Amino acid sequence: MHDGRLGTNLNDVTREMITESYLMNMDMRLMQERLKQDPVYVSMFKEAYGAEPSNGLVRKAIPEFLKTLISRNSSFDNGALSSSAKSGFELFKGKAGCAQCHTGPLFSDGKAHNTGVPENLDVFLDPGSYQAFLAYNKFMGNENLMNIKRDLGAHVQSHKVDGSDKGKFMTPTLRELTYTAPYMHNGMIKTLPEVIAFYNIGGEADTRKSDLLKPLGLSAKEQNDLVTFLKSLSGDSLDNTDFVLENKNFSYQPMTNWRKTSN
Repeated sequence: MHDGRLGTNLNDVTREMITESYLMNMDMRLMQERLKQDPVYVSMFKEAYGAEPSNGLVRKAIPEFLKTLISRNSSFDNGALSSSAKSGFELFKGKAGCAQCHTGPLFSDGKAHNTGVPENLDVFLDPGSYQAFLAYNKFMGNENLMNIKRDLGAHVQSHKVDGSDKGKFMTPTLRELTYTAPYMHNGMIKTLPEVIAFYNIGGEADTRKSDLLKPLGLSAKEQNDLVTFLKSLSGDSLDNTDFVLENKNFSYQPMTNWRKTSN
């Protein structure tokens, strides 16, 4: 999560996505019973786990699938960087300062930072998004609920009295970022060149912004080289046969009297 509240436990993430009111809002007991009524899912769970569908097995199956979604055949990993991408990599490690936070195999230090990203007002203008925003803050126990006008970030799980953690968000991975637009925790920035331009001016004004952010003075060519390098971190699209569900027939006749039909 961008606020860091669930760590890296995929079981916890799966449960949260399914059950919380600001997400799918599904009672997992109801989900379990619905799965039991679908003969195709019953057969698939039997084949995979030797048991009928259950809450626990759903929270096991989905993480196992998520683990298969890995970065493959990126130009960076294959050592096939263009001259522009190589220049961008040097900027990434040096003048641009990206590697201060984007480090390691995943290009993330796993920490929360305030980078001065402005609030996305579309969240407050769209009724559905705003209701989800309110439900999330209520669930996290944030006070003065109706007057919160921006995402509090890491503050929702640390609740520092001085508020120094407000507006801090976890450093995201840069892997496959060509497929994940729009960017920033709230989708405020639409394209990679705009992201680089944002950091080139040192982010926007915020009293809690990290001291790591300063104007970079990158030329147009340097900004373009940096974008080229970032694109080299993306590999094969997941839109291929490896990730297409095998041909299962999910169509079946509706029950004429479901009250008298056993699972």
